[in-house]
Amino acid sequence: QVQLVESGGGSVQAGDSLRLSCAASGRTFSGYAMGWFRRAPGKEREFVATIRWSTGSTYYADAVKGRFTISGLNAIPKSTVYLQMNSLKSEDTAVYYCAAAYLRGSAYPRTPQEYTHWGQGTQVTVSS
Repeated sequence: QVQLVESGGGSVQAGDSLRLSCAASGRTFSGYAMGWFRRAPGKEREFVATIRWSTGSTYYADAVKGRFTISGLNAIPKSTVYLQMNSLKSEDTAVYYCAAAYLRGSAYPRTPQEYTHWGQGTQVTVSS
């Protein structure tokens, strides 16, 4: 059974940094991409970043490009993906979700529908 568990959220001031972690277990994730999404109050879930395990290549939403970095280690029995968030802004306040997508052709899956496994989310609150 695939399990994704996020950690590292919290409350910070604008300009601070946070690192989110996602522990993924239950299968090997070769052929998958791991992504981060977020949902702000009153808004739909939006794509943040993704990483392809096979190549290590990454893709970011414009809103976080240059401030956030996704990285990780694909290992057995547990893989871990990180989201380093720097220069945080109040608009980054959201629940952040880790997700896994089996790559079926999309180089960088960016929609929630492409991801089949999700974590429970971790809250990030940025005060200005």
